[in-house]
Amino acid sequence: MKASIKIPFLFLLLAGALMLPQLTAAGEISGPAPDFTLKSRGGENLKLSEFRGEVVMINFWASWCAPCRQEMPLLDQLYNRYSPMGFTILGINVEEDSAQAEKLLKEIPVSFPILYDTGNTVTEQYKVMAMPSTVMVDRDGNMRYLHLGYLPGYEVEYEAQIRELIKE
Repeated sequence: MKASIKIPFLFLLLAGALMLPQLTAAGEISGPAPDFTLKSRGGENLKLSEFRGEVVMINFWASWCAPCRQEMPLLDQLYNRYSPMGFTILGINVEEDSAQAEKLLKEIPVSFPILYDTGNTVTEQYKVMAMPSTVMVDRDGNMRYLHLGYLPGYEVEYEAQIRELIKE
């Protein structure tokens, strides 16, 4: 590689590495979760406030997102394990055309509700800046945890937070 090409390449590599922690971060947040209504995969409208009294994981995802694909089966395992205890996941697909999402869901089927935000209104409401993005909402409808991106092992943190919120 020529020196004139190597320096910009190394700069981009370094800049990307510095941005990675910002795109894969987790932390506590607070305040009421903004309410929304979206069309579900089954055709009915689902409203976040209808899930008050349950712990809700809102997971924003896209079919083109490799970490989303990796995370989906793990989320489904969490959903199946904890839904009898008052936990649900609302998987919000952020693509304008839901055909690609449907194709992915045939490859990676999930049992939790899938909603379509084709106009990105909810995505904007929640200020989503990474794929996937996950917001944990307590039984009172308050946002408690935010996860940007996904790395293997996040599901362990998700499970600890779900257990904590279910106990409250």
